[in-house]
Amino acid sequence: MSIPTDVVSLQIMAQVYQKKGLQSIFKKTVESLVEHVPYIDWAGIYMYDQLDYKLVAASNFEEDLRWDCNGELKFPIKNNEDKEVGMLIVRTLQPIAFDVTDVSTLETIATAIGQESYAN
Repeated sequence: MSIPTDVVSLQIMAQVYQKKGLQSIFKKTVESLVEHVPYIDWAGIYMYDQLDYKLVAASNFEEDLRWDCNGELKFPIKNNEDKEVGMLIVRTLQPIAFDVTDVSTLETIATAIGQESYAN
């Protein structure tokens, strides 16, 4: 199940390393994950805004599947000082959809978003 996630990660990483704008990177990330990974039904990026997290990019802002999903993975987005500045969340309606490689790949995406995007 991890091949689609790996392929999408290459597209996302290209955006990150080309130093695209943060909002562009966030949008590409959530859209690509839902469009090209068949078992990811919703993706969102929350950024820390003073006292709470604020949803800044989502595959669907009206429906985040919070209560309907069968699986959810969360990955911290950290800046260069290793401070958590956001969270990448993916959700699926399928039971037992994610595998270990998905976790590793999505963790790498979250790390790259934080490190490269906030380096500029």
